[in-house]
Amino acid sequence: DEALEVVRAGTVFTTHTPVPAGIDRFPVDLIAQHFGGDNASAGVPVDRVLELGAESFPGGDPAVFNMAVMGQRLAQRANGVSLLHGEVSRGMFGGLWPGFDSADVPITSVTNGVHAPTWVARSVLELANGASVDIAEGWEAIASAPDDRLWGIKRALREDLVRMARRRLRESWVNRGASDAELGWIDSVLDPDILTIGFARRVPSYKRLTLMLRDPARLRQLLTDPDRPVQLVVAGKAHPADDGGKRLIQQLVAFADDEEVRHRIVFLPDYDISMATTLYPGCDVWLNNPIRPLEASGTSGMKAALNGALNLSILDGWWDEWYDGENGWAIPTADGIDDAERRDDLEAEALYSLIENSVAPAFYARDERGLPPRWLAMVRHTLRILGPKVLASRMLREYVMRLYVPASLSERAAEAGDYAIARDLAGWKKSLRAAWAGIRIEHVEADGVGDAVMQGTPITVRAYVALGELTPDDVDVQVVCGRVDADDRLIEPAHVSMDVADGFAGNRWQFSKVVDLDRNGPFGYTVRVMPKHAGLAAAEELGLQTVPSLHVGGMSDGDLR
Repeated sequence: DEALEVVRAGTVFTTHTPVPAGIDRFPVDLIAQHFGGDNASAGVPVDRVLELGAESFPGGDPAVFNMAVMGQRLAQRANGVSLLHGEVSRGMFGGLWPGFDSADVPITSVTNGVHAPTWVARSVLELANGASVDIAEGWEAIASAPDDRLWGIKRALREDLVRMARRRLRESWVNRGASDAELGWIDSVLDPDILTIGFARRVPSYKRLTLMLRDPARLRQLLTDPDRPVQLVVAGKAHPADDGGKRLIQQLVAFADDEEVRHRIVFLPDYDISMATTLYPGCDVWLNNPIRPLEASGTSGMKAALNGALNLSILDGWWDEWYDGENGWAIPTADGIDDAERRDDLEAEALYSLIENSVAPAFYARDERGLPPRWLAMVRHTLRILGPKVLASRMLREYVMRLYVPASLSERAAEAGDYAIARDLAGWKKSLRAAWAGIRIEHVEADGVGDAVMQGTPITVRAYVALGELTPDDVDVQVVCGRVDADDRLIEPAHVSMDVADGFAGNRWQFSKVVDLDRNGPFGYTVRVMPKHAGLAAAEELGLQTVPSLHVGGMSDGDLR
């Protein structure tokens, strides 16, 4: 127990997928084989090891050892890799904190970023005029380049992509058994003056490589439009054991082989970093259409954005967080529709409509200089706004300041004085869990609550709490208060620690707090009791709380003004 507290204090667990199939789960017997019997270690009983990965929550499988669950239990701090993924993760692992609202599950988020020097084309970096692209000033300089220079660079990058695609496409056809005499058509594949959409990633089913093929006739029409044609460069790899992913690639290749469209859509096999460093800069639009919310973060669209591409994406992962209406387009999602085929049909139609009615018109609307002013305005906005946000350096700063430094300080504190805090915390947790059921919130009252309370009015909340075998030092009694909806549910409530005001016989205590209303409108409050110890990073981490048995505070009718 003491060793676990030391480890937890200095450990951060980053969960990387909202897809259950992406989490390693092993048979319990396999774990027992490796940690028990002749492999057993003194002081590390195998049953305690198995507890770490046990799915001991409703709906869990007692026959498996869950590595992500173990990660949550062995880390005092945890995070997802985008704001939405943090929210999804709190729901996904909520069983470890039974009775807690999803918002109170102690999993935060740090949105992924990408390494600009690796992924930004040299010609784009040169627009910074020596300013660092790790700061906003560098991206401001890039975004401020003259229209003709910015557009000229994008065309040159498109030309590089066309050359690379033709070369790789030829290699692919030769590997498929074609002769050079059959491949003269490849010299006219793609065009550096046509709107170019890129799509490249791993090919699990949830990323929907073939969503663009839902209506082949509609896609064919977009690709061959005489006035506003579109061309698609698609690349990707399936896991060797993912037969479903391989079939998706086969479907796309079959479509791209059609003589009517093969000059406008290509699939490039053997997707790798070398290909990607030409593909991202050469695209005008980056397409991403996963099943929401199964994209944890996604970084391909970030790499494209740093090169002046506009994103065309489902609101998932990082795009859900940073789409602002001017840096690309959001593909509407058919949330709430259980029929997967119907959902895909609706979202594919939304994709086709966006390309036809919004994306292509903006790209091809030229001024007297032959430049697309609306398009360039969106490119500038993307570089200026997304440039500083999608960087690995920004991501690293967040990890360091919000997670790694606090974890380092916690670990140092846990190790101090021959692990005094860790030893104390281990014993305290054991006794606290044994005594927690004895806590009761007996009564809650408030002064100053009425039908005509003005913003800024102080409200004094008092709670009378029986602590059983615990002391006021063991608990944090909190006012939970804020706006309420039409069903009297608290919306984004604040949690304010209360002060001990008085003691009574039977280990009963009065706690009180003055709360100022910070806004007009319906207001509600209640009280909860949480564990408190210097060794905890968050009161929620033990998964223990006591709330009143009945609703004891708030206004169900009448605005507090």
